[in-house]
Amino acid sequence: MANTPPGTDKSDHPVAYLTDVEGIWEKLTSFCRDNPHVFLDDGERLVVRPGATFVYGGDAIDRGPDGRRVVRTLLDAWRRQPSQVVLLAGNRDINKLRLVRELNGHPLPKTPPEVRRGPRPVLLRWILDNTMGARGAFDFRRAELARADASVSEEDVVTSFLEDLGPGGMLRDYLTACQLAHRIGNTLFVHGGLHEDSLGMVPSRSRVEGVDAWAEALNGWYREQLEAFVEGRFDPEGVPAWEPVIAYQAPTPGKRINTASVVYGRMADERNHPTLPSRALIGTLARSGIHRLVVGHTPSGDCPSLLREENFELILADNSYGRVEGASRVFLRDDSVVVEGQATLDDGRLERLHFQVALGDTSGPIGRQLVDTGQLVKGPLASGGWLLFRALPQFRIEQLAADPSTLTGRSLGPARNER
Repeated sequence: MANTPPGTDKSDHPVAYLTDVEGIWEKLTSFCRDNPHVFLDDGERLVVRPGATFVYGGDAIDRGPDGRRVVRTLLDAWRRQPSQVVLLAGNRDINKLRLVRELNGHPLPKTPPEVRRGPRPVLLRWILDNTMGARGAFDFRRAELARADASVSEEDVVTSFLEDLGPGGMLRDYLTACQLAHRIGNTLFVHGGLHEDSLGMVPSRSRVEGVDAWAEALNGWYREQLEAFVEGRFDPEGVPAWEPVIAYQAPTPGKRINTASVVYGRMADERNHPTLPSRALIGTLARSGIHRLVVGHTPSGDCPSLLREENFELILADNSYGRVEGASRVFLRDDSVVVEGQATLDDGRLERLHFQVALGDTSGPIGRQLVDTGQLVKGPLASGGWLLFRALPQFRIEQLAADPSTLTGRSLGPARNER
């Protein structure tokens, strides 16, 4: 597979995984603090220790005042250690490609007339707030710029977004360094999710058989789309040649998901409760030697959700919209996973979670779901109980500590949407 240089087997090497920092510097620093595989040198320079790989799962910007700083740090690490740093493109990263066209006379048809006629800062605020799920991103960027120049204007904010996408721009270079899928050993990484209609699918091409061949083709298509953007190519009808990647990273019109996309797919139900892939998809992955899928994109509480069934694992490790400030940590090898994180329980207690499990060991309750309540057993808490998680209506969550004795005799099953 093109993601891994020929003759290089990283399956027995540690992989440190982080995703969905979304412009919040504290999430990156907390991930690196006391991390055995990744650290920040002088507080800014991300370094991966020899023998390890760092995978960043996407969504570097939007919801905090350090988006440029995060992008600069991740890009610098990739440039210095390209064989040890993997960057995946998230929807919040890719969708900014729209701004070059929309801020220069071609806003979306649904843009209100008064916004179309207004100054560019008004248009940019509306785009971010209403079409990119990035409410507050304009002010976050202004705050970041103001640290260098207190007199920064709203027009300067617009200019900064466009400069980031122009020649030598950080976000342009970052997106060019990214890919959409990456395999290390028996683990496949994508930003959002994997479904029957995304595995094997490459836009405008025939279906590609085999996980490795498909991932290589998908990453190749992505590179072509970024090249079209950099070169400013348009088709004969005046449509940007990179429009397909804009559509690929977005939800299907009228829905919250795009199951044909690994960027905007979700490994969760309509409430954002984590769910395993179908048994058929797990079987397809297994035939290619894939026994673990790792994603971000979909919030599932304060710490990662590990879902397990026989010889397969799904890990959701999105770090956004949680009750805690720091980020979780996931360390992977082919035969095991280590999860570290914190959770603020419904009763207000802050608890720590730290455990290691072997692939295929389903003897305990971790990664299984209580059949009677639908609560996912996330893992053991430092205080001695089990952390139970459940997504509730209106995107609320439930995080409870359960005494181990309360699980005795209760049925546990795989977390799967059987609709």
